[in-house]
Amino acid sequence: MAAPVETEYLLPNHNGPWTLDDVLALPEDHSQRIELIDGTLIVSPLGSVRHQRLVGRAFAAFDRDCPAEFEATVEINVRLSGGRLLIPDFTVIRPGAEGVMLPVEDVLLAGEVLSPSTRINDLVLKRELYAEAGVPFYLMIDPQGPVVTATLLELRGVKYVEVTTSDDGVLTLDRPFPVTISLSA
Repeated sequence: MAAPVETEYLLPNHNGPWTLDDVLALPEDHSQRIELIDGTLIVSPLGSVRHQRLVGRAFAAFDRDCPAEFEATVEINVRLSGGRLLIPDFTVIRPGAEGVMLPVEDVLLAGEVLSPSTRINDLVLKRELYAEAGVPFYLMIDPQGPVVTATLLELRGVKYVEVTTSDDGVLTLDRPFPVTISLSA
């Protein structure tokens, strides 16, 4: 007979839908990301070294070229309506907010590097949630395939439309402001 395995659970027992207060009361865990959508936790592992390298390249490019009225950030809590909490891989925001959550109204651009564990959420769910929240730009970086690709979407009305894609591992944007991101990882 096999000996029982001791297991530590990150999440406590919880009845009913999760709230922002519930999520903020959880102990900090740097090994995973916890987001909240309609009372449900979305828990995903942190990205691979390649994933983090791409996040770093996008952040560095946006940080370097941001006009004074904006700033680039990584992995910041973004509060959406309805008690939703998302954590984009990188963002361009209006500076000045304080605290542990940034109101979505301060987000100019949300960016995600797709990974196997978050791919569908990033391509479908987060795209819809950011559009519904009025985030003007959504940038998706896809490391899958022989060359890293990136696609910038711009909010038009209530839907995102593709406005720019990378070419041979380089993304050159003219909006929301001029920036070039080398995606070679």
